[in-house]
Amino acid sequence: MTWGQLSFQDACSPLMYELIDFHDYAMTILILITTFVIYAFMSLMMNSMSARNIFEAQEVETIWTILPAIILIFLALPSLRLLYLLDELERPSLTIKTIGHQWYWSYEYSDFLTLEFDSYMIQTEDLSPGDFRLLEVDNRAVIPIGLEIRNLITAADVIHAWTIPSLGIKVDAVPGRLNQLSILPTRTGVFYGQCSEICGANHSFMPIVMETVNNQSFINWVSKFAE
Repeated sequence: MTWGQLSFQDACSPLMYELIDFHDYAMTILILITTFVIYAFMSLMMNSMSARNIFEAQEVETIWTILPAIILIFLALPSLRLLYLLDELERPSLTIKTIGHQWYWSYEYSDFLTLEFDSYMIQTEDLSPGDFRLLEVDNRAVIPIGLEIRNLITAADVIHAWTIPSLGIKVDAVPGRLNQLSILPTRTGVFYGQCSEICGANHSFMPIVMETVNNQSFINWVSKFAE
């Protein structure tokens, strides 16, 4: 349990899995380039041979110009594909409007007339055993798994950033503007995030908690607000 608290949460959306795959792909290329550069450097340092009369090597210059361009293409193509996937929104089953304030979040479930609430951080002295300090909130945003959720994000005062790493989400909340993102959770759980934009004195005290549940549990949760 202790070691699990010291690391990031596991991915919970197809987009986050795509981001992890691209990270591993890019790191593989970076490691190969770094290994080759270190080998070339060590080879030149330890080689006693020199060629004082060679002033140009057009073949080598051509290779070290074209090869990096090819490597950049192999990085750019999957990066652009992933960039478009992050903005793709097919048929959302639920719409949530998230509003950033100094220093808390508000959630409005647009498909339900009376379902809206504020989400404040729980103070340290009010935490229950097992809760995470500076991460727990009094009202969690709840969404069902297996359905595409549209989240509209804005701010009421200054620029905030709504971020949940395990869902692959980081979007600026800008006053007077609606930013849109797609959420497709693949498993149940509680996922934590924080505002990632320096938004004022209490910037580090407006955490984000999203709970993903099955459809029946979500219906029961919505019913409590309708009563």
